[in-house]
Amino acid sequence: MDQPRRVDDSADKLPKHTTPTWEVELLISGVAVFAMMQLPGWLIGLGLYLRPRFDEGWRGALFTLSAYLVGAAVILAATFALHLLLRAYWIALVGMHSVYPDGIRWERLRIGPIEREVMQRRDGDFAAMIERADNRASVLFAMGVALAATLLAITAEIVILFSAGLAIALALHADIEPDRILIICIVVLVAPMALLHLFDRKFGAHVRQGSLLRRSAAAMFNLYARLGFANRGGVLAMLASHHGRRRVQLLATVAMAVCLLGAILAQETMRHPELFGNYAGFPRLDGANGNVVDAANYADLRDPLRSRVAPFIQATEVDGNYVRLTVPYVPGEDAAAMQRHCPESTAEADDDARAAAMLRCLAALHPVTLDGKPLADLRYDAGSDARTERPALVAMIDVRKLPPGRHELAVARPAAGIENDQPAPAEPWIIPFWR
Repeated sequence: MDQPRRVDDSADKLPKHTTPTWEVELLISGVAVFAMMQLPGWLIGLGLYLRPRFDEGWRGALFTLSAYLVGAAVILAATFALHLLLRAYWIALVGMHSVYPDGIRWERLRIGPIEREVMQRRDGDFAAMIERADNRASVLFAMGVALAATLLAITAEIVILFSAGLAIALALHADIEPDRILIICIVVLVAPMALLHLFDRKFGAHVRQGSLLRRSAAAMFNLYARLGFANRGGVLAMLASHHGRRRVQLLATVAMAVCLLGAILAQETMRHPELFGNYAGFPRLDGANGNVVDAANYADLRDPLRSRVAPFIQATEVDGNYVRLTVPYVPGEDAAAMQRHCPESTAEADDDARAAAMLRCLAALHPVTLDGKPLADLRYDAGSDARTERPALVAMIDVRKLPPGRHELAVARPAAGIENDQPAPAEPWIIPFWR
């Protein structure tokens, strides 16, 4: 009696050692990758929206925190995108193994014996290639999520410490810039852990069991573990135990440094897009000599987020009877100038009188000339920039008697600082327009 023939269907099944979470990994990466791709740009745009509203001290602090958040978003976006690519490669290998279960027929390849030996030694059998591709995708997914989680945890802890430090500084009336408080908070958070880790590696074996020093060190390690700092008991610890601590730490440090640097460069590129490219041969003028038509000076051309903060009018070509001049309030620059030139304006007790005095002071700080002639009857009103919702001075300038052609508005700006106990002069903003 003929025995029934066995059908080998092993090639139609997933390899035995396939990572059990591969379906969930694909689901998370597929759903989240598009959102993560948009998140860094949204965070950078939010930073650009907030930046002009604060003075230099706050800008430095916001820039640092924004870099950490954007870095975490970049890590997640890169992780999900690369994971999808590696999983696609793994799926391709599994599919090819199903079509060609006998693997690679090396004898049919038209390659030399040395190259064949190298390729066979490197790739091994087809099942091993599939398993390596599977493991590579899972390790990338786990490490990317762990790094992003670590960066987010550090950012949250820095924000908490920063808020506490700022509250203490305000309570003590201490004159400390917010960016310096942030640097102090970063040092307070990172330095103890780094020193504790070095101490434990060098002297931990010699510290007596049950001693106060050992209990204190254990309490500190437990505190940092609860905060999620460095993720030493999770994914990174698992990888370090299998691939070497230095190797994993170097890879994690490089990945985080690259993403943070990319976040910083992305913010600077969005703020100054003209710096990106081979434009060294083009003259870089600041507008003080009137030879620049800067999009930031015209409401119909300016980008509310990326354009520099500067006075602007409605368009390069003015068809109506009036030029609408808008001079944005610059917190650090204008506030310091008001304190130097008219401190009495901020000392009024009555709110209405104080507002009127501040408006007069700001108007005096920003006189305007038209084609080199001072506008004696210029009147500023308190207004706002409709596109950014930031406060600004608004003046309507009569241009009905101007002849056709090119004209220039020059808006004075407050002194840039103090040099030799005297206010340092600042170049005015020059806005050319045509009638």
